[in-house]
Amino acid sequence: MNPLPPSSKIVLKILGTDGALTHKDIVNKTHCSPRTVRYALKRLKEHELIIEKMNIRDMRQIIYQFRVSPVKETRMAES
Repeated sequence: MNPLPPSSKIVLKILGTDGALTHKDIVNKTHCSPRTVRYALKRLKEHELIIEKMNIRDMRQIIYQFRVSPVKETRMAES
């Protein structure tokens, strides 16, 4: 896998410290452009480092959350 770009590392750090956030919240906290945040989230999803959830209050929004345990370790523990 390719290493994460700096924007993904910033987004991951924000999600790790602030908890679950929407795309708009991440843009406001990181001061990155919406396009940069979308790319960072895409890369984090590819690396399975974040979880995507639907916002119960507003189903049009997606909430992004830091994945506590990586998927690969979880799969190995279940076997």
